[in-house]
Amino acid sequence: MSSEDLKHDALAAIQQLISQAPSAAAARQLQIAQEQFRVSGGAGGETATPFVGEQYLVFALSDREFAIKAELVQGVERLADITPVPNVVSWVKGVINLRGSIVSVVDLRMFLGLEPIPSTPRSRLLSLQSNDMLICLVVDGVSEMLPIPSNAIVNGNMRQATVPPWVSSYAGGSALIANRVMVILDVHRLLFSEKMHQYKAL
Repeated sequence: MSSEDLKHDALAAIQQLISQAPSAAAARQLQIAQEQFRVSGGAGGETATPFVGEQYLVFALSDREFAIKAELVQGVERLADITPVPNVVSWVKGVINLRGSIVSVVDLRMFLGLEPIPSTPRSRLLSLQSNDMLICLVVDGVSEMLPIPSNAIVNGNMRQATVPPWVSSYAGGSALIANRVMVILDVHRLLFSEKMHQYKAL
């Protein structure tokens, strides 16, 4: 088996683990991917040109793809039992016990002003941490780990054209990778936003 085949198999294993495995194993695999998986495989059996970039986790929301720095991802979970909390805004779904810590669960669609939808088998909880802030976000699905070079992330006019207005306040730019446009989510800006900390119902 060639090195390219091994890299392709490694990516496939990461994708499968993110979508199916228990959270502890998924978190560990994310860490391994950060440290070791640095090459993106080509499609259709072509040999890909290796490139080095910071690792990002790609997830779906509405009809868009988003990418967040893998170092901020603490785990990828299936939707579990969420304990409701009284007197909070509608986009706070409640809290869960995440490996011994009580963590708030935020429906990212509703937080961003999108129409809520019922959960599906692809729905996932992303546990994210920035500084001392830990939170779980409900997203439509998680697809893969992907290295994104810094020079592939754009701002300015192209950013305005590719980042929808409902997420622009929390976007760090956009990236074009193999004809895919991904919005780079600024986790720190999201978690420490004024809106995120005004979660009590009026």
